[in-house]
Amino acid sequence: MPKPVKLEVSRRRLLAAGTATAMAGVVPGAQAQPHPSRQKPSQRPTGVSFEVNGKPRSLQVDNRTTLLDALRENLSLTGTKKGCDHGQCGACTVIVNGVRINSCLTLAVMHEGDRITTIEGLGQPEQLHPMQAAFVKHDGYQCGYCTPGQICSAVAVLDEIKAGIPSHVSPDLTAPPELTNAELRERMSGNICRCGAYSNIAEAIAEVAGSST
Repeated sequence: MPKPVKLEVSRRRLLAAGTATAMAGVVPGAQAQPHPSRQKPSQRPTGVSFEVNGKPRSLQVDNRTTLLDALRENLSLTGTKKGCDHGQCGACTVIVNGVRINSCLTLAVMHEGDRITTIEGLGQPEQLHPMQAAFVKHDGYQCGYCTPGQICSAVAVLDEIKAGIPSHVSPDLTAPPELTNAELRERMSGNICRCGAYSNIAEAIAEVAGSST
């Protein structure tokens, strides 16, 4: 019966063999490029068309691109801010089909045919939206980073109240909601101001609400 052969493999020899295998077929200076047909479906660009601030826009975006990134990076609408990127601060609030949403929590490809309004679509320096003018009048901002989201949310809040949509603090769900201080603060609670300009923001919204009734 033949004796078993004893193999002696040193750590250095094993590492050298692994390195040689990994380097086999590699051309110095060349970079591997993924074959188009081997790309994952999520990595292939998808066409999406929607209306942004009254203008039709068509984009080719990665399926994973958020609406926030599409607005900022593809359309250069940088008024919409990226804060937490987790839907917790409200800095990225925009209005889609009349409803306010956190644009960081939704994908651009999900909004085919939608009507999107950003802070740029509400008003410009030469012609401010009444809510923008009220924020300026009441100093409803300090650093200003959260302000675009605050204003978009505030505009949508007044539309919600006019539509009779109740909130968690509405005392009577069968009656039209009233713009009380508690009602306003509850509805705006998703928009965080790290500077603490909440009282001024509430005053600005209340003034616009009073002038529109």
